[in-house]
Amino acid sequence: MKNVRIIKFCYLSALCSLFLVSCGKKADENKPISEVKAEAEKMDLEELRSMALKYKDAILAKQDDIAQITAELKKIPITEMLGEEAKGLKSDIDNLNKSLSSLKERFEIYYDKIKEKGGDLSDLKI
Repeated sequence: MKNVRIIKFCYLSALCSLFLVSCGKKADENKPISEVKAEAEKMDLEELRSMALKYKDAILAKQDDIAQITAELKKIPITEMLGEEAKGLKSDIDNLNKSLSSLKERFEIYYDKIKEKGGDLSDLKI
């Protein structure tokens, strides 16, 4: 009975550790490019794919945000395009585009590394 408890405890500990490690890394648009490149050099194909997918998801989410704000902007009458609401929306779009550019730049590092190692890129197309 004691052995079963020990085995369960070890199993749960390993599971929790795996969960925490996999959740720890996320798409970070502010991480320095040099740091992203250094991390990518040390990763195997699975880790590279995981990070590339996280960046892909973040990129797609930003693109959706841009589309939603653009739709809001189109609803504003032409006579009010120079107003505060339109300026705010345009500023939001500019900020999202900068963020999107940063995410894409970092995504490309992982994508290129996977390509270099001969990995499958089929699910990484944006």
